[in-house]
Amino acid sequence: MKRKDLIFSFIYIGIFLPILLSTTAYDHFAAFSREWAFTASFLKFAILATMGEMLGMRIRTGRYYNAGFGLLPRAIVWGFLGVFTKAAFMIFSGGVPYITMYAGMHDTAAAMAGGLTVQKIMISFLISLFLNIFYAPVLMVTHKVTDSHITMTGGSLKGFFTAIRVTEILENINWNSMWGFVLRRSIPFFWIPAHTITFLLLPELQILFAAVLSTVLGLILAFASRKK
Repeated sequence: MKRKDLIFSFIYIGIFLPILLSTTAYDHFAAFSREWAFTASFLKFAILATMGEMLGMRIRTGRYYNAGFGLLPRAIVWGFLGVFTKAAFMIFSGGVPYITMYAGMHDTAAAMAGGLTVQKIMISFLISLFLNIFYAPVLMVTHKVTDSHITMTGGSLKGFFTAIRVTEILENINWNSMWGFVLRRSIPFFWIPAHTITFLLLPELQILFAAVLSTVLGLILAFASRKK
């Protein structure tokens, strides 16, 4: 492992150490995540998911950053994707348990608020299933469009705020890779199981875990790029 890999690893791990080692830090983190849910989601994704993209670049090019990468534009995009992801979590985690009541499940709210049970695992799986069928593809394609826009405008902040040539970008996406690898394989074999675990966690930890998983998305897109 090279020096830059050690530095990156220490920074990434160091983000989590305070809330892992200090009860006071965790309590402040949990309160901030509850009371400022969308702001917290923006920050978590802006930092962790952007670092995931940097890791993906490391895999593709051997470097964490180069000219035109667009660090700040990418952080902004991921921040807003984090906000929408938080909203999606609220919608699906509230709606799916309600739907399951019509399928004969009882006390779904109590099951989700309680300890680990078969019913809680089943509901978490269903939330993840609906989330990844209806929301994940939109997230991934949106990320691809914004990623291409940042690349096309040289990674500059000024260029980022110009009009996005959506039609042109969609026409040039490698749909064989996007569908065959990113959507058809990663969603059922990784994202649905991973988000099942997400919804078993405490609410204040769900977005943090999702942001960590977005690092994995960076790796998946990197490997998809190399496959191309």
